[in-house]
Amino acid sequence: MIRMQNDGLIQLPSPRHGNSNGKRYLRRTPQAEPEPVPFIAPVNSLTDLCLQQVTDRKESHLWNEYIDRYHYLGYHPLPGAQLRYFVRDGERILALLGFGAAAWKTAPRDRFIGWTSEQRKCRLHLVINNARFLILPWIRSKNLASKILSMATSRISDDWQQRYGYRPVMAETFVEIPRFHGTCYKAANWICLGKTKGRGKLEKQHKTLLPKKTIWIYPLTRNYRRLLCR
Repeated sequence: MIRMQNDGLIQLPSPRHGNSNGKRYLRRTPQAEPEPVPFIAPVNSLTDLCLQQVTDRKESHLWNEYIDRYHYLGYHPLPGAQLRYFVRDGERILALLGFGAAAWKTAPRDRFIGWTSEQRKCRLHLVINNARFLILPWIRSKNLASKILSMATSRISDDWQQRYGYRPVMAETFVEIPRFHGTCYKAANWICLGKTKGRGKLEKQHKTLLPKKTIWIYPLTRNYRRLLCR
Protein backbone atom coordinates (compact mmCIF):
# COMPACT_ATOMS: atom_id res chain seq x y z
CA MET A 1 0.00 0.00 0.00
CA ILE A 2 2.93 2.32 0.67
CA ARG A 3 4.20 1.65 -2.83
CA MET A 4 0.74 2.40 -4.23
CA GLN A 5 0.72 5.69 -2.32
CA ASN A 6 4.19 6.54 -3.68
CA ASP A 7 2.86 5.89 -7.18
CA GLY A 8 -0.02 8.30 -6.55
CA LEU A 9 -2.74 5.63 -6.69
CA ILE A 10 -4.09 6.02 -3.15
CA GLN A 11 -3.68 8.34 -0.15
CA LEU A 12 -3.11 6.71 3.22
CA PRO A 13 -3.79 8.40 6.58
CA SER A 14 -0.78 9.54 8.60
CA PRO A 15 0.76 6.76 10.74
CA ARG A 16 -0.26 6.77 14.39
CA HIS A 17 3.04 5.35 15.57
CA GLY A 18 6.60 5.45 14.27
CA ASN A 19 8.76 2.42 13.63
CA SER A 20 12.46 1.63 13.59
CA ASN A 21 12.77 1.12 9.84
CA GLY A 22 15.96 2.71 8.60
CA LYS A 23 17.27 3.42 12.11
CA ARG A 24 20.64 2.08 13.23
CA TYR A 25 20.56 -0.69 15.82
CA LEU A 26 22.43 0.93 18.72
CA ARG A 27 22.22 -1.69 21.47
CA ARG A 28 25.68 -2.64 22.81
CA THR A 29 26.29 -5.02 25.71
CA PRO A 30 29.37 -6.67 27.27
CA GLN A 31 28.03 -10.11 26.28
CA ALA A 32 28.58 -9.36 22.58
CA GLU A 33 32.05 -7.86 22.95
CA PRO A 34 34.69 -9.50 20.72
CA GLU A 35 36.88 -12.16 22.28
CA PRO A 36 40.50 -10.96 22.56
CA VAL A 37 41.99 -14.35 21.63
CA PRO A 38 40.84 -16.37 18.59
CA PHE A 39 39.09 -19.64 19.32
CA ILE A 40 40.82 -22.27 17.15
CA ALA A 41 39.46 -25.83 16.97
CA PRO A 42 38.87 -28.48 14.30
CA VAL A 43 35.18 -28.98 13.65
CA ASN A 44 35.26 -32.65 14.69
CA SER A 45 36.43 -31.58 18.16
CA LEU A 46 33.23 -29.55 18.74
CA THR A 47 31.35 -32.37 20.42
CA ASP A 48 28.62 -30.14 21.89
CA LEU A 49 27.83 -28.30 18.64
CA CYS A 50 24.12 -27.46 18.43
CA LEU A 51 21.60 -24.98 17.04
CA GLN A 52 19.62 -23.02 19.62
CA GLN A 53 16.47 -21.35 18.37
CA VAL A 54 15.91 -17.73 19.43
CA THR A 55 12.73 -17.82 21.48
CA ASP A 56 12.62 -14.87 23.89
CA ARG A 57 13.22 -11.14 23.92
CA LYS A 58 16.60 -11.31 25.62
CA GLU A 59 17.95 -13.80 23.07
CA SER A 60 16.44 -11.73 20.26
CA HIS A 61 18.27 -8.59 21.38
CA LEU A 62 21.54 -10.49 21.65
CA TRP A 63 21.12 -12.03 18.16
CA ASN A 64 20.35 -8.61 16.69
CA GLU A 65 23.38 -7.06 18.36
CA TYR A 66 25.80 -9.73 17.13
CA ILE A 67 24.49 -9.37 13.58
CA ASP A 68 24.68 -5.59 13.65
CA ARG A 69 28.21 -5.54 15.04
CA TYR A 70 29.82 -8.30 13.00
CA HIS A 71 27.82 -9.00 9.82
CA TYR A 72 28.80 -6.83 6.85
CA LEU A 73 25.14 -6.02 6.11
CA GLY A 74 24.33 -5.11 9.70
CA TYR A 75 21.00 -5.75 11.36
CA HIS A 76 17.65 -5.26 9.65
CA PRO A 77 14.41 -6.99 10.68
CA LEU A 78 13.90 -10.21 8.71
CA PRO A 79 10.80 -10.13 6.47
CA GLY A 80 7.72 -12.22 7.11
CA ALA A 81 7.75 -15.55 8.92
CA GLN A 82 11.20 -16.19 10.36
CA LEU A 83 13.41 -18.35 12.54
CA ARG A 84 16.73 -17.33 14.05
CA TYR A 85 19.41 -19.50 15.64
CA PHE A 86 22.53 -19.30 17.73
CA VAL A 87 25.12 -21.95 16.93
CA ARG A 88 26.79 -23.02 20.16
CA ASP A 89 29.45 -25.38 21.35
CA GLY A 90 28.47 -25.76 24.95
CA GLU A 91 28.15 -22.23 26.34
CA ARG A 92 30.23 -20.60 23.61
CA ILE A 93 28.41 -18.87 20.73
CA LEU A 94 30.18 -19.64 17.45
CA ALA A 95 27.79 -18.45 14.77
CA LEU A 96 24.30 -17.13 13.98
CA LEU A 97 21.70 -18.00 11.36
CA GLY A 98 18.51 -16.30 10.26
CA PHE A 99 15.77 -17.52 7.90
CA GLY A 100 12.96 -15.33 6.58
CA ALA A 101 10.60 -14.90 3.65
CA ALA A 102 11.81 -15.74 0.15
CA ALA A 103 12.52 -13.20 -2.57
CA TRP A 104 9.31 -12.26 -4.40
CA LYS A 105 10.67 -12.92 -7.89
CA THR A 106 13.98 -14.37 -9.04
CA ALA A 107 14.10 -15.53 -12.66
CA PRO A 108 16.76 -18.31 -12.35
CA ARG A 109 15.00 -19.77 -9.30
CA ASP A 110 11.55 -19.55 -10.85
CA ARG A 111 12.75 -21.22 -14.07
CA PHE A 112 14.48 -23.97 -12.08
CA ILE A 113 11.26 -24.74 -10.20
CA GLY A 114 9.12 -24.43 -13.33
CA TRP A 115 6.79 -21.85 -11.77
CA THR A 116 4.10 -19.93 -13.52
CA SER A 117 3.35 -16.50 -12.10
CA GLU A 118 0.18 -17.80 -10.44
CA GLN A 119 1.95 -20.81 -8.92
CA ARG A 120 4.63 -18.53 -7.50
CA LYS A 121 2.03 -16.30 -5.87
CA CYS A 122 0.30 -19.29 -4.27
CA ARG A 123 3.39 -21.26 -3.20
CA LEU A 124 6.09 -18.71 -2.45
CA HIS A 125 5.65 -19.22 1.29
CA LEU A 126 7.04 -22.75 0.89
CA VAL A 127 10.45 -21.26 0.03
CA ILE A 128 12.47 -19.69 2.85
CA ASN A 129 15.50 -17.44 2.61
CA ASN A 130 18.72 -17.86 4.58
CA ALA A 131 19.00 -14.10 4.96
CA ARG A 132 21.82 -14.04 7.53
CA PHE A 133 24.73 -16.39 8.24
CA LEU A 134 27.54 -15.21 10.45
CA ILE A 135 30.47 -17.04 11.95
CA LEU A 136 31.89 -14.72 14.58
CA PRO A 137 35.19 -13.22 13.43
CA TRP A 138 37.29 -14.68 16.26
CA ILE A 139 36.17 -18.27 15.52
CA ARG A 140 38.62 -20.38 13.51
CA SER A 141 37.33 -23.84 12.59
CA LYS A 142 37.80 -25.33 9.13
CA ASN A 143 34.60 -26.72 7.57
CA LEU A 144 32.46 -25.29 10.37
CA ALA A 145 30.31 -23.26 7.96
CA SER A 146 29.25 -26.22 5.81
CA LYS A 147 28.66 -28.31 8.95
CA ILE A 148 26.32 -25.63 10.33
CA LEU A 149 24.41 -25.40 7.04
CA SER A 150 23.90 -29.17 7.01
CA MET A 151 22.63 -29.09 10.59
CA ALA A 152 20.26 -26.23 9.76
CA THR A 153 18.74 -27.77 6.62
CA SER A 154 18.16 -31.07 8.43
CA ARG A 155 15.90 -29.42 11.05
CA ILE A 156 14.51 -26.19 9.63
CA SER A 157 11.37 -27.80 8.17
CA ASP A 158 10.46 -29.38 11.51
CA ASP A 159 11.08 -26.14 13.40
CA TRP A 160 9.07 -24.16 10.85
CA GLN A 161 6.21 -26.63 11.08
CA GLN A 162 6.18 -26.31 14.86
CA ARG A 163 6.23 -22.50 14.76
CA TYR A 164 3.97 -21.75 11.76
CA GLY A 165 1.98 -24.91 11.05
CA TYR A 166 3.39 -25.72 7.59
CA ARG A 167 6.60 -27.16 6.16
CA PRO A 168 8.84 -25.25 3.73
CA VAL A 169 10.18 -27.41 0.91
CA MET A 170 13.08 -25.29 -0.36
CA ALA A 171 15.66 -22.90 1.06
CA GLU A 172 17.42 -20.15 -0.90
CA THR A 173 20.17 -17.65 -0.26
CA PHE A 174 22.02 -14.90 -2.12
CA VAL A 175 25.82 -14.58 -1.96
CA GLU A 176 27.33 -11.20 -2.84
CA ILE A 177 30.08 -11.36 -5.45
CA PRO A 178 33.01 -10.88 -5.59
CA ARG A 179 33.01 -10.45 -1.80
CA PHE A 180 32.21 -14.17 -1.31
CA HIS A 181 32.34 -17.30 -3.47
CA GLY A 182 29.66 -19.44 -1.80
CA THR A 183 32.20 -22.17 -1.00
CA CYS A 184 30.48 -23.31 2.18
CA TYR A 185 27.10 -23.56 0.41
CA LYS A 186 28.66 -25.65 -2.34
CA ALA A 187 30.30 -27.90 0.26
CA ALA A 188 26.91 -28.33 1.96
CA ASN A 189 25.35 -29.45 -1.38
CA TRP A 190 23.42 -26.28 -2.17
CA ILE A 191 22.84 -25.69 -5.89
CA CYS A 192 24.01 -22.50 -7.64
CA LEU A 193 21.43 -21.29 -10.18
CA GLY A 194 23.17 -18.22 -11.58
CA LYS A 195 23.40 -14.54 -10.76
CA THR A 196 21.04 -11.70 -9.99
CA LYS A 197 21.01 -8.62 -12.22
CA GLY A 198 21.75 -6.25 -9.34
CA ARG A 199 18.53 -4.26 -9.70
CA GLY A 200 16.87 -4.81 -6.34
CA LYS A 201 13.25 -5.68 -5.76
CA LEU A 202 11.95 -2.10 -6.10
CA GLU A 203 14.15 -0.90 -8.98
CA LYS A 204 12.06 0.12 -12.01
CA GLN A 205 14.56 1.84 -14.34
CA HIS A 206 16.44 -1.31 -15.45
CA LYS A 207 19.73 -0.03 -14.12
CA THR A 208 22.28 -1.96 -12.08
CA LEU A 209 22.18 -0.30 -8.65
CA LEU A 210 23.09 -3.10 -6.20
CA PRO A 211 25.93 -5.63 -5.95
CA LYS A 212 25.28 -8.75 -8.01
CA LYS A 213 24.79 -12.00 -6.13
CA THR A 214 24.86 -15.69 -6.89
CA ILE A 215 21.60 -17.53 -6.23
CA TRP A 216 21.76 -20.78 -4.27
CA ILE A 217 18.93 -23.17 -3.41
CA TYR A 218 18.61 -26.30 -1.28
CA PRO A 219 15.64 -28.69 -1.66
CA LEU A 220 14.32 -29.67 1.77
CA THR A 221 12.32 -32.62 0.44
CA ARG A 222 12.59 -34.91 -2.59
CA ASN A 223 9.25 -33.98 -4.14
CA TYR A 224 9.76 -30.22 -3.81
CA ARG A 225 8.91 -29.45 -7.44
CA ARG A 226 5.59 -31.24 -7.26
CA LEU A 227 4.70 -29.46 -4.02
CA LEU A 228 5.72 -26.06 -5.39
CA CYS A 229 3.94 -26.44 -8.73
CA ARG A 230 0.73 -28.27 -7.90
